Amino acid sequence: MTTHSERWPAGTPAWADITVPSLDQACAFYGPLLGWEFEVGGPETGGYTVATVGGRRVVGLGESATDQPSDPQWCLYLATDDANATTTRVAAAGGRVVVSATPLPGMGTMAIAADPTGAVFGLWQSGRHTGWDVTGEPGTVAWTEVMSTDQPQALAFYQHVLELDVMDAGGDGFVYAVLRRGDLSVAGVGQTEANSAWTLYLEVADVDATIEAATGLGATVAAGAADSPYGRVARLRGPFGETFAIITPAWHP
Repeated sequence: MTTHSERWPAGTPAWADITVPSLDQACAFYGPLLGWEFEVGGPETGGYTVATVGGRRVVGLGESATDQPSDPQWCLYLATDDANATTTRVAAAGGRVVVSATPLPGMGTMAIAADPTGAVFGLWQSGRHTGWDVTGEPGTVAWTEVMSTDQPQALAFYQHVLELDVMDAGGDGFVYAVLRRGDLSVAGVGQTEANSAWTLYLEVADVDATIEAATGLGATVAAGAADSPYGRVARLRGPFGETFAIITPAWHP
């Protein structure tokens, strides 16, 4: 278990959230599944809700302002010391700025971008809100990765924009690399034939038991449980079609 109350280093995962048609339904699913409790924001935040583990922030959830159909997906936010400068680097490196740097008074500054292969991600410049403040226990974010239709292009993009190092972690027929800041592994970048997208890996105590609980709560299985060198993993689709992975890590860093 690691409690982290300071801002995350630039280029590292710092926060994640999702906007859904029904907060009540989302809380009824994720709460019992992952042991999350919820702090509901006031009218000034549009009811933006923070999921917590032991009173410590993990992720955020918002509710759609309209009844229009949507395709909710988890959004990962990467830390930055200067959101304006980083969005400029995104555009210069062939990415697309979806939402320009937007101050959230007292909390920080956010932006949304897409890499050159179409994977959407966020940027977070901390103010009072420094991101998630617990890792390394069930219910917390254990790993993040982007699977891309053009892995070399995506890898070069993130390495340049975030000023990170790269470690090859591929194998026979498996194209994958790890972005690193010094000795810290930041995120994975792999090759896929499907759409380019980021994925959150949420830690659970027992992957197989969590799959059973999730399907009982209305989820479907996108990829069944399998063992890897890093732990036992599976991919799920939540009640709104959103995808996420679960993992019981083989060890903690």
